[in-house]
Amino acid sequence: MTRNPRVTIRPVLLAGLAAATLLTGACASGRGGGNEDVAYVARDVETLYAEAKSRLDRGNTRLAAALFDEVERQHPYSPWARRAQLMSAFSYYVAQDYNQAIQSAQRFLSIHPGNKDAPYAYYLVALSYYEQISDVQRDQSITKQARAALIEVNRRFPASEYAADARLKLDLVNDHLAGKEMEIGRGYQKSGQVLAAQLRFQNVINEYQTTSHAPEALYRLTETSLALGVPQEAVKYAAVLGANYPGTEWYEKAYRLIGKHAQGVTAS
Repeated sequence: MTRNPRVTIRPVLLAGLAAATLLTGACASGRGGGNEDVAYVARDVETLYAEAKSRLDRGNTRLAAALFDEVERQHPYSPWARRAQLMSAFSYYVAQDYNQAIQSAQRFLSIHPGNKDAPYAYYLVALSYYEQISDVQRDQSITKQARAALIEVNRRFPASEYAADARLKLDLVNDHLAGKEMEIGRGYQKSGQVLAAQLRFQNVINEYQTTSHAPEALYRLTETSLALGVPQEAVKYAAVLGANYPGTEWYEKAYRLIGKHAQGVTAS
């Protein structure tokens, strides 16, 4: 992607945690190092939760996540267990264990679907997918999952701060997916598979028309229409390109192309 997806995440996450009253004042000083295993030791819920919170505050996120999981395991019916589930998901997220963060957040939602902290859990799932978006040369299944999760946040909680951030990230995700379609389409076009290329370029216009790739997609549709022997369609795409992106290099190229190969043809 053209931007670092972590730029806007931390402030929103921290604000969400504060709003959800997850970061309580209960805090105990941590003991020992940061890499020891979590052995089963029966502890009262407040002490165990405070130890997990202390580890998180000190940056020992994996141990913190394990301790938050232990809160739920030892005290499954306590109100602290509900807090610990979401704090576990957050700790895994900060530790960049995104798959575990997704599982923990989804577990919280399966048990507490109507909880006041559900918007944050949905948002955390979306962010965990978003952080795993790969370069356009690779498979984009995770990107599609990120898109679906971000759409879900916006659909369920449109007035929330999470939805506002989700909409910004959706723009980047859509641009990324459009870029993948363009890369595949150009590959098909170069290898002479013109119809397959045109379908990819058309998909950009149908699904991602507000992205930065739309002008080039319209130009490529002009090219492929001429190659397929339908100059009327080429003129139509060039006209749409000129109406929406008149100052771009892609319109200039399309104008010259139409002048050379389809002069006098009108759009169907």
